[in-house]
Amino acid sequence: MLWVTAAGTLAVAVWCGVLYAKIVTFGGVPSDAESVRADVGIVLGASLWDEVPSPALKERLDYAIKLYDQGMFSHLIVTGGKDKPTARLSEAEGSREYLIAHGVPDEAIAMDKLSRDTYENLLYAKDIMSEQGWHSAVIVTHSYHGSRAADMARTLDYSPVQVQVTDSEVLKIHYHEAREVLAYTKWLVRKMFL
Repeated sequence: MLWVTAAGTLAVAVWCGVLYAKIVTFGGVPSDAESVRADVGIVLGASLWDEVPSPALKERLDYAIKLYDQGMFSHLIVTGGKDKPTARLSEAEGSREYLIAHGVPDEAIAMDKLSRDTYENLLYAKDIMSEQGWHSAVIVTHSYHGSRAADMARTLDYSPVQVQVTDSEVLKIHYHEAREVLAYTKWLVRKMFL
């Protein structure tokens, strides 16, 4: 019994270590950060605070604005449903208001107001791309979140898979990297049943 427990503990430690390394070393796809110009940027959702983007979501949106201004894409899809049933705005609606206030034209923004997690962000964004006739995308998120987002994009047949990531100055990054190990594990189990 002791050997079984030790072997199980070692297996979990190795699994977590491998995933953690994958998470913290991710620098974007393509790895040289030279993304090809795309039709649209997809900003992965994060929470609103009092109907405005949280500091973490602002970081993603600010990075998306920077890439938009550089001409990496000409449209944006903002993603995310309501944080709670009583919320007035979805994450996507709060993100849209922020983008418009920072100079992005309303007609350049599409919204997914229903998604509840990263996989749905990308699934529903792909539906919007199809409706709009957009063929290529750059996914915008935080560094700790990028590897899982890229794997989801591959699973959903995004082509090419392009993920641009920004570091965070507002998040407790070690906490989020450790939490991402669990989220990544959950995703890999979910992927087996898709």
